[in-house]
Amino acid sequence: MDNKTEIKDIAQLFLKLGFIGFGGPAAHIAMMQEEVVSKRKWLSEQHFLDLIGATNLIPGPNSTEMAIHIGHEKGGWKGLIVAGLCFILPAVLITGFFAWLYKQYGQLPNIQPFIYGVKPAIIAIILSAIFPLAKKSVKSKELLLIGLLVLIGSLFGIGELQLMLGSGILALVFAAIRSKTHIKLTNLIPVTIFQISTASLITISNTNLFWIFLKIGSVLYGSGYVLFAFLDTELVLTGLLSRRQLIDAIAVGQVTPGPVFSSVTFLGYQINGFSGAIISTIAIFIPSFIFVALLNPLVKKMRSSQSFSIFLDAVNVASVAVIVAVCYDMSKEVITDWRTLLIAILSIGITFGYKKMNSAFVVLSGSIIGYLLTLF
Repeated sequence: MDNKTEIKDIAQLFLKLGFIGFGGPAAHIAMMQEEVVSKRKWLSEQHFLDLIGATNLIPGPNSTEMAIHIGHEKGGWKGLIVAGLCFILPAVLITGFFAWLYKQYGQLPNIQPFIYGVKPAIIAIILSAIFPLAKKSVKSKELLLIGLLVLIGSLFGIGELQLMLGSGILALVFAAIRSKTHIKLTNLIPVTIFQISTASLITISNTNLFWIFLKIGSVLYGSGYVLFAFLDTELVLTGLLSRRQLIDAIAVGQVTPGPVFSSVTFLGYQINGFSGAIISTIAIFIPSFIFVALLNPLVKKMRSSQSFSIFLDAVNVASVAVIVAVCYDMSKEVITDWRTLLIAILSIGITFGYKKMNSAFVVLSGSIIGYLLTLF
């Protein structure tokens, strides 16, 4: 297959995922696993796991960075750029449209009935994808123990980065005890987090807007809710936005497909119109492309090193455990009545019973069934 065909395949896949990717990072990664591991065989399950683990060690939106990783693996530098842009673009365009409507009319259209059934279906997609990854990642009793500890820690609200690094270090300790040798922790790449303060701004230029969102994209670990905490500090407390606008941006991020970071497009539009939306979007996603470009060549080297391999295996197990915890939290929020329970059970039956079923069909079916059930 020539490079042009590969780039075309990458573009088509990630545009599709960008349009149907409801449910947040865990759901996006589940869909990618189905497409690039189960169906297309672009990556092995082990390498896919390694990429998830590596992605959890750097700031930024995990699913977007996974898309960029996969694009690089399949199509090199061109694939890296195309995969990232195609995955982000649908969310940005849809969010931008909502931002325009909001500024024109002061409210959002009611699309909740169509989203009602999507989220229970997403839970089924996550479970069906995480099951084979869990079997692959749990290679020993020590890794099983680490996975359970991370699951418990995640359910109790411990940060993802702390859990990832802690699991890797614990695995190295287990390995040292088992082999009675000393494994140097200094062989590991240090991960640093820094915080840059932003002065209170009454009015803001696109340059200032760019630096605010570049900073957030460069230092933010964790879920979309962590993003909104940053946004509250940077935009609401400085008087650039009302909390009502931030809450509406959160709503848009939750009901539109693709990365939740696209909420920034909505906010940028409210602050400085079309140019603000573009500047904000570019700024928050640029770090993801840079971090993945720097990290991707190291992933295979990490696997070939004894210390890194042990560390990465533990991070992989921890990543799976965190996704399970996210799925559990989602299920508590989403499955609230007999209708959502029914959609979840039907979707689980489809995803486990018909493993080659396209996730887009599951999402669409959940949306239609959910809409119909809200009529009763």
